[in-house]
Amino acid sequence: MERAEDDERFSVLSIDGGGVRGIFVAAVLASLERDIGTRVTEHFDLIVGTSTGGIIALGLGAGMSPTEILDLYVGNMGSIFPAWRRNSLARPLTLVRAKYKSDGLREVVQSAFGDKSLCDSTIPLVIPSYNIGENAVYLFKTPHHERLRRDWRVPMWQAAMATTAAPTYFPAYSLPDDHVRLVDGGVWANNPSMVGIAEAVSMFGQPLERIRLLSLGTTVAVTHRPRKLDHGGLIQWVRSPHVAQILIAGQSNGAFTQAEHLLGRGNAYRLNPPAPESLGRLDAADTRDLLAIAAHHSRDFCPTFAAEFASHRRRTYTPLRTRKDLPA
Repeated sequence: MERAEDDERFSVLSIDGGGVRGIFVAAVLASLERDIGTRVTEHFDLIVGTSTGGIIALGLGAGMSPTEILDLYVGNMGSIFPAWRRNSLARPLTLVRAKYKSDGLREVVQSAFGDKSLCDSTIPLVIPSYNIGENAVYLFKTPHHERLRRDWRVPMWQAAMATTAAPTYFPAYSLPDDHVRLVDGGVWANNPSMVGIAEAVSMFGQPLERIRLLSLGTTVAVTHRPRKLDHGGLIQWVRSPHVAQILIAGQSNGAFTQAEHLLGRGNAYRLNPPAPESLGRLDAADTRDLLAIAAHHSRDFCPTFAAEFASHRRRTYTPLRTRKDLPA
């Protein structure tokens, strides 16, 4: 599809966190790409991704296809989340330390991104993390604005480690050069839709009426909340997944509601279908079930994607800093 000369849309792709459920997003994008016959990245001017969504965003920026990203997930789940760490004998250790070591994840992202840095991305990216030393929001950004003078040097694999360092699952990631202690961006922006809109307005100078948003979740568990939670204390809330699930779901739903309010209902779309509670974990899922859900919902969503996003061609992106700017 050719971009119309008067097409002034600015399209943002936002990808939630969700651990191995990133398989759903990668599969949806791979299916859409096959259906429309072009690279999905050709239709977005900015991609924002948190945690597993950050890995997918970085992969797209590094030139990987959604199919390659999907293969990365399916082929390396066991390396990132070793099954023996989930057995009953290992559970007491999770009371005093992170459930998983980061070695497996580091090997996977280093192999996937090689020596590519944020300046090598072919698409503008924003990757949320959180600085626990300063209690401050931390955003990795490609060099798409003159103000952005540091992150362009950061290797993509390091940004991936920082945005995925989910508390209790992985230890915090310390940037080697700056020693900044970073954890998963999902603690404040599991759905980074508003991050993308803010970036489009503040760094790209886009008025709200031009922005189009596609927000991809990683499925939401269909969970029964027992009435005992209404008056529950620490035992009822903390010893169950309820508090974490509600915090993440609440932030994600709230972010998209705000985005839709700012952009208008016809300019913001979200794909985040319900899924069985068994698929609600960050570190284990049935790949076939996720692929089946992705196949069904990508098929239904394809006409909307074709009309609202594939009809737009993204602007040419020229990074303001490149590898040649690195000191010899």
